Amino acid sequence: MEAPAVTRHRRPFLAPVWVTVLVAAAVAGGAFSFYRAAVTTLVVLVPVPDAQPAILTDPPLSAEGELRAQALARTFGTLRGGGGLDALYVSDERRAQQTAAPLAERLHRAPILFKAADAPAAAARLLREHRGGAVLVVGGGGSLAQMAHELADADGAGINGADADAVYLLSIPSVGSARLLRLTL
Repeated sequence: MEAPAVTRHRRPFLAPVWVTVLVAAAVAGGAFSFYRAAVTTLVVLVPVPDAQPAILTDPPLSAEGELRAQALARTFGTLRGGGGLDALYVSDERRAQQTAAPLAERLHRAPILFKAADAPAAAARLLREHRGGAVLVVGGGGSLAQMAHELADADGAGINGADADAVYLLSIPSVGSARLLRLTL
């Protein structure tokens, strides 16, 4: 007796199974890619105290401001490994640079300077270059309010230099809406 020959009419039966497996793999790969691309950028906004009306247009940091700069360096300068800052942005105001100097020295990182008037451009650069990272920004209340508005359409009206102990955390997810949180140190 002769063994039955393999017929061609049985092979197409497996085609729908293979097509289904391939489509499922493509959908799973797309979902995984979307999941991997979904990141959150954390921006810490540190306003410097507003300048008191004086003879100088850009006065130096006060004694209280220097103490606050040291506290900022202790708070954010001890983070190591995956919990550290990816970048430090500082406005061109003298008080902002003096506030960030101890932290920059402790992190061994040169701050990225931006003009207070160009805060929206600095915000766009921050999102482009540090997507998914943690960035600390030191500047005047007005420039930080503009930056918060540009980064996440967050209402920056509450950000000002009048409250010397305030720090603002801005969480910017790639999917969803941004959140602005005010902390007092």
